[in-house]
Amino acid sequence: MDLLRFATAGSVDDGKSTLIGRLLHDSKSIFEDQLEAVEKTSRSRGTEYTDLALLTDGLRSEREQGITIDVAYRYFATPQRKFIIADTPGHIQYTRNMVTGASTSDLSIVLVDARKGLVEQSRRHAFLVSLLEVPHLVVAVNKMDLVDWSQEVYEEIQRDFSEYATRLNIPDMTVIPVSALEGDNVVSRSENMPWYEGPSLLHHLEHVHIASDRNLVDVRFPVQNVIRPKSDAYHDYRGYAGRIAGGVMKPGDDVVVLPSGLPSTIEAIETADGELEEAFAPMSVTIRLKDDIDVSRGDMICRPNNQPHVSQDVEAMICWMDHAPLKPGTKLAIKHTTQSARALVKDLHYELNINTLHRNMDPGELKVNEVGRVRMRTTKPLLADEYHRNRITGGFILIDESNYRTVAAGMIVSAE
Repeated sequence: MDLLRFATAGSVDDGKSTLIGRLLHDSKSIFEDQLEAVEKTSRSRGTEYTDLALLTDGLRSEREQGITIDVAYRYFATPQRKFIIADTPGHIQYTRNMVTGASTSDLSIVLVDARKGLVEQSRRHAFLVSLLEVPHLVVAVNKMDLVDWSQEVYEEIQRDFSEYATRLNIPDMTVIPVSALEGDNVVSRSENMPWYEGPSLLHHLEHVHIASDRNLVDVRFPVQNVIRPKSDAYHDYRGYAGRIAGGVMKPGDDVVVLPSGLPSTIEAIETADGELEEAFAPMSVTIRLKDDIDVSRGDMICRPNNQPHVSQDVEAMICWMDHAPLKPGTKLAIKHTTQSARALVKDLHYELNINTLHRNMDPGELKVNEVGRVRMRTTKPLLADEYHRNRITGGFILIDESNYRTVAAGMIVSAE
């Protein structure tokens, strides 16, 4: 079975945690003791129903306030597919947490309260989904039970969201009316909305096609570790371990190691279960080369005629996550694939208003949760692709060296 990673997003109190709780409950993916604990907590709080949001809101402060603060990850599986869920917060001050959860997702669910329609935070999260190049978007029109299962309300929200989405880069969008509290259209089709002819949410998650979303053309293998066993039986063994970031690799393929540019040929591709005839993204493997050449962590194995950009000058969109603002001239550490370096933010071209998509061409600085385009120079060349071509080799994080906090997530626009 393949694996689908998806994240939930939306405004405050739109029912994200309840939706996930309902998804886990109705697909029978929670244990009896977990359900009993949730029922007990619900009764102690005076709730007339079982509050399934408690399945994901694990922090004490989340349960006390009834909101999501941190990103909560949950795992479950059906006979068709395995899933990893990232339940992200809706409050504007936790936008950085939403970016963290959606950055590795194949699909994002943006919830919209049927009573309120499309609000500012819904637009904000839809834009961030587009910026992060999440290939699939599901708009879950929630709380349909509170608008008497109205087809007109659903169609109005569908029109509003579709109109806004035309300004974004969203290749695949599906709109599903649901009631997370009652369970309508979450796992099973709803009898209360016979006018809706589409799939339930779980059915869509099980069958959405994600295999073609991964880049299987550009071979990219960032080396994470060099394996040299100390045993005498393996004294000549040298393997390069890592996770394939793109393309398909086979024994006998001609490759080149960057940044040195030394050529070689793949001798074998290995895993804990033995050798493979081929490997592809996002598999974790060990590569053995025929030639004894210098390869170390941070290097990249690719095809001779299909190489990433090798550059110290990078143009990128970044989401600033620190309370101290970013200003031109700031020096930070950068983590890109398996490579680490230092970076100087030379220019701040513009700040992008997430709500209006207006560009402020003279921002001076980027504040927490703001998005902008910057130009950086790194202390050593990055082996990078544009983010729209490869989300792994095109993404990076920036780190404050004084306290080791991650202060920004970045998407490379150009690395010429």
